[in-house]
Amino acid sequence: MQSASDRHEYPAHWEADVVLRDGGTARIRPITVDDADRLVSFYEQVSDESKYYRFFAPYPRLSAKDVHRFTHHDFVDRVGLAATVGGEFIATVRYDRIGAEGLPASAPADEAEVAFLVQDAHQGRGVASALLEHIGAVARERGIRRFAAEVLPANVKMIKVFTDAGYTQKRSFEDGVVRLEFDLEPTDRSLAVQYAREQRAESRSVQRLLTPGSVAVVGVGRTPGGVGRSVLGNIRDYGFKGRLYAVNKAFPDEQKELDGISAHRSVRDIDGPVDLAVVAVPAEHVPEVVAECGAHGVQGLVVLSAGYAESGPDGRERQRELVRHARAYGMRIIGPNAFGIINTSPEVRLNASLAPEAPRPGRIGLFAQSGAIGIALLSRLHRRGAGVTGETGVSTFVSSGNRADVSGNDVLQYWYDDPHTDVVLMYLESIGNPRKFTRLARRTAAAKPLVVVQGAGTTPQGHAVRATRLPHATVSALLRQAGVIRVDTITELVDTGLLLARQPLPTGPKVAILGNSESLGLLTYDACVAEGLQPSTPLDLTTAATPEDFHVALAGALADDACDAVIVTAIPAVGEGSAGDAALAEALRSAAEQVPGKPVLVVHVELGGLAEALSAATSTAPQAASGPPTIRADHPFRALDRLRATSAPAEPPAAETRERLIPAYPAAERAVRALADAVQYAQWRREAAEPGKVPESLDAAIDEKGAAALIDGLLTRGQGLTLGSEETCELLGKYGIQVHRALPATNADAAVQAAATLGYPVALKATAPHLRHRADLGGVRLDLADEEQLRRAYAELTELFGTPDELRPVVQGMAPRGVDTVIRAVIDPAAGAVLSFGLAGAASQLLGDTAHRLIPVTDREAATLVRSIRTAPLLFGWRGSTPVDTPALEELLLRVSRLVDDHPEVVAVTLEPVVVAPRGLSVLGASVRLAPPPARDDLGPRTLPAY
Repeated sequence: MQSASDRHEYPAHWEADVVLRDGGTARIRPITVDDADRLVSFYEQVSDESKYYRFFAPYPRLSAKDVHRFTHHDFVDRVGLAATVGGEFIATVRYDRIGAEGLPASAPADEAEVAFLVQDAHQGRGVASALLEHIGAVARERGIRRFAAEVLPANVKMIKVFTDAGYTQKRSFEDGVVRLEFDLEPTDRSLAVQYAREQRAESRSVQRLLTPGSVAVVGVGRTPGGVGRSVLGNIRDYGFKGRLYAVNKAFPDEQKELDGISAHRSVRDIDGPVDLAVVAVPAEHVPEVVAECGAHGVQGLVVLSAGYAESGPDGRERQRELVRHARAYGMRIIGPNAFGIINTSPEVRLNASLAPEAPRPGRIGLFAQSGAIGIALLSRLHRRGAGVTGETGVSTFVSSGNRADVSGNDVLQYWYDDPHTDVVLMYLESIGNPRKFTRLARRTAAAKPLVVVQGAGTTPQGHAVRATRLPHATVSALLRQAGVIRVDTITELVDTGLLLARQPLPTGPKVAILGNSESLGLLTYDACVAEGLQPSTPLDLTTAATPEDFHVALAGALADDACDAVIVTAIPAVGEGSAGDAALAEALRSAAEQVPGKPVLVVHVELGGLAEALSAATSTAPQAASGPPTIRADHPFRALDRLRATSAPAEPPAAETRERLIPAYPAAERAVRALADAVQYAQWRREAAEPGKVPESLDAAIDEKGAAALIDGLLTRGQGLTLGSEETCELLGKYGIQVHRALPATNADAAVQAAATLGYPVALKATAPHLRHRADLGGVRLDLADEEQLRRAYAELTELFGTPDELRPVVQGMAPRGVDTVIRAVIDPAAGAVLSFGLAGAASQLLGDTAHRLIPVTDREAATLVRSIRTAPLLFGWRGSTPVDTPALEELLLRVSRLVDDHPEVVAVTLEPVVVAPRGLSVLGASVRLAPPPARDDLGPRTLPAY
């Protein structure tokens, strides 16, 4: 697209779709010579005032020279980007590299002048902020480290774009012009600003889909039945508060209504705006519908139509084109192959789904990628919440189908500050961007519970996701560390969700058990022990217990400081004075109200009426005795809260709606598992309120610049490089990681010479891949005290395993005895940088006893990483052994984390074995792999997944 004189080819990787502040989308791409007419048309639609702000003088039109200058770029020293909607420019930004005198320059000059122009109709949508993020990323890629901008003092909007970006900057005023200079290196504040803007924009884009003022169902059949007609009926019957339209191009010209609903042949024929279109036409007709909706200004689409990526390669390409087409008009898509959306808010009342029965209103947000699972979840919540209208129910429901555009991440952004949602339940068959999901989950979980069922690793055909090298169990563990309550089945999803929606969080693991069945109480006790809880001896009230007996026992248990939660067990009672369902429910409820800060659960056998009676209340908000854990003012979550625009707080529930609901379970194991999930989540909340840090003491032994220079030099030798022993030791040494020296022993004499250099006693080890770290195969000889023992060991190794060339033997000085451990760090293409720890040896490998943390790791995370493996007692004096130096081990983990976090070119590090002694540790083996920095989408400018 550029002329032959241009220095670089068109950089297609700079193209990106972005979500703007109002929830609409735009496409950002480089400006080329083919854009001359678009540029002229764009400039003609800009007001005289905006032109004056851009050029500091009246500038009614662009000259031919201007057009040439603004469309011809070398994509290095001169770059222009445009934001487009419907293929037309709505804003532009450009930079020109300058030297110290402010004149045009080339590299190594690292400063550039930057200037924006935004069409007046699109000002206030956050277009300039998005363009600044992208032009900044482009500039950094081209070696530019600083931007300068000159702005008229009256142009307060543009000054605010620069000052609010969060970069380190200088500001001066001269000759009537404000000059701003700012570094482009991301800072904690610039990232916080970016994440806050991302949250606001993506939340707003989902809000537009879930709270439309008008809906058109496209593809409504003329006769009853069919998908379109069913959805139209569901929207109407649920009492949608906005305007509703039926659309089918086959309607006769004279038909104006269908079942009392305004009927039209095309969306373009509708007199008035349409906020949401529900598309239920065959896949081959969807492009025509998208074009009509885009031309009419529809804000979003729910595409129920199938025949896309789930159907094979042709469908996958059809899906890509669908997303590209919709985004070109600024629309977002739920689907295709979606089941629909529901919003139970009294102000909206939208059931644009195929659900056979509408859910009860409530405060649970529900997301499912699968339509079948969505039906099952809605049905179970409906059934488990049976009782008085207004009980535990759903605030909003989204079934994303193939989630070609709107994903669980987007909906999570919406629920984060949605005042109508207290608990989030998600069924995820795949996670398209695990790194971003864990970031969003960590922030959301600090405010409200997030419960997730994750598919077992088989990605549905309709889902385009990045491949991960991590085992499914590892990804699950990383999610739990982000505060996600990870469960295995949709039954557990509902069980845990109902507890969190109805009861306060427990303050600890101590559980009181009481009821009218000794056997059921003992089963509950055993289940608590199995889940790691601390149950007290069950209190048996006998089968003759009255409601008053239950009331007194429950009130007493809740008043006991040694109790954090209570499980009540109940079976059908015997005798004239036995408890009836309603009376028992009221007795339990009134007792629970006396001490409202502790959760109460009921395990019932053959008492369906009790479960229904316990559900008879209207609030589903979790309540806590002393409120949620306090988050420090300097915590990153607080920084995000200060930066983003918050929604108006929800109205506090009326006094009569604050009555607690007590969840009931038909099996002790289900109740206990839900309680254990709540206990672990509450513990995570308390720890998240006081996050750890990276000790400053590490900095003294870290040479970050020296490591960067070494890495740059090594990468000149190839794209992917496994370092040799000396290079590995040198790089790790830059971060204070000393590797125990090992010398090659190509023959027995060389082994003796190496031992003389290192000093006896020594170890002789085979380093061939099939023998490395396999002491169990006999490839290691330890504590060789003199030359005679060394020569004998060398002869034995070569006789058993082959020639020295095959063995690759080395001699190493003996390290102090201790516990052998393994530390690894890897850059996963989907999950990001992951730090792993475990004990060395076949037993740990067979059991999968390895713990993981996302990088960067704090001191608190390093400490929990060491303690979270099942074999951790071996480090702390198991069976009378001497405890080892775990503080030194934690410091080593922090240093590896810093190395990988500071240098994305380091894509793999293995330290094996690391022998942790009672005092200090020894790294006996190490390997490092370098590669060009992988794409880190979550740390770059905001962008939607590419199609």
